[in-house]
Amino acid sequence: MPSVHQVEESEVARAIMAVSQEQSVCLGLWMLLFLGAGMEGVVEGCSCHPAHPQQLFCSAEIVIRAKISGEKIVSPSNSSSPYMKMIQYEIKMIKMFKGFDRAKDIQYVYTPVFSSLCGVKLDSNNKAGYLLSGSMWSDGRISIGQCDLVESWDNLSLSQKKNLNYRYQMGCECRINTCYMVPCGSTGENECLWTDWLLDNSLNGEQARQYACIRRSDTSCSWYRGGPPPEKEFLDMTDP
Repeated sequence: MPSVHQVEESEVARAIMAVSQEQSVCLGLWMLLFLGAGMEGVVEGCSCHPAHPQQLFCSAEIVIRAKISGEKIVSPSNSSSPYMKMIQYEIKMIKMFKGFDRAKDIQYVYTPVFSSLCGVKLDSNNKAGYLLSGSMWSDGRISIGQCDLVESWDNLSLSQKKNLNYRYQMGCECRINTCYMVPCGSTGENECLWTDWLLDNSLNGEQARQYACIRRSDTSCSWYRGGPPPEKEFLDMTDP
């Protein structure tokens, strides 16, 4: 007879496989080694590949602005495992930016209960609502997670809000290459170099908040900002 510990491990494994198959996002159960104070321990966590907001927009099946009107915990009828439980957020959709061909009216979005499985916590008291991006399951439900574009609407810059309407979509055929160190060179004309980490030591810097990488008429790609010029120089900032 398997031990309780083995049963729990089996349940966790099945949960991770199910979430990965349905959500198609960067979910994982990562083993991180803590060293300090002479003690070692293993913890669970969600790991997401660094991505510019435009990359998250382009990879998403659904992108909307919505307010949260309610939430409850749900689980598949054929499983009693706590790791399979999801938060069902009831939403009031304000605007759809992407996914018109996939869904007309969205009433609920789903996310894992545990943050270690990339679940997100949303607040119904947020009057401005959220920008939510995610994927659609085979049964039509919409899943969101920490590796998606999930942000309080008030935290978005004016440029980001404008880019959601059409500029991000204009650059979905372009590639954004994240620069972590110098030298960082372009490998092709269809590429924009994302240098926020080099200049600001942050992935939420000027290019992430103010710029979109879009395809020009000559099929090359470059950063575009529709507002005043930036204070810092980028490796590529030619307007189309």
